[in-house]
Amino acid sequence: MANAIGLIELCSVAKGFEVSDALLKAAGSYLIEAHSVCPGKFIVLIAGETADVESSLNDGLSIAEDALVDKLFIPNIHPQLLPAIRGTSAPGDLDALGIIETFSASSAIIAADQAAKKADIRLIDVRLANALGGKGYLTLTGSIGSVRSAVNAGCMALKEEGILIRRVIIPQPHPDLRKSVM
Repeated sequence: MANAIGLIELCSVAKGFEVSDALLKAAGSYLIEAHSVCPGKFIVLIAGETADVESSLNDGLSIAEDALVDKLFIPNIHPQLLPAIRGTSAPGDLDALGIIETFSASSAIIAADQAAKKADIRLIDVRLANALGGKGYLTLTGSIGSVRSAVNAGCMALKEEGILIRRVIIPQPHPDLRKSVM
């Protein structure tokens, strides 16, 4: 089971494939996503054991050179994070709904990991830049108090000004909204 993730965001699709290949050839980490995202960027997301992911990222960063836009390394990820990124979470009922919208894929991952670590919630989904103009967002559910705490923790993890676009908490969302959230 993976306990770390790493992400490299590039401004070149061609360089993105080259970096993806290098990351895949490095021992111990495995690919979660590697594809172009809006607006003309490329992201590579890997997971694995902490040392393997860190080593793979270093290999990829040396190849990325001037095409590097952003990078991310999170050791000791929350167990709900990867299923939410993959879109395989089972959210169950929506008691309260929390949404954090960010300007980048990496900031959405950081916010989701911190939100899950700080409160008793269920991560529903983490969307990374694709068809979002480069933005990211996450959805989570739980009791209104837990959702409020998780959203606050996720937003506090985004210390840089301008990374957070908006946060919303919806108590008792309408049942028809569930289809859109999934």
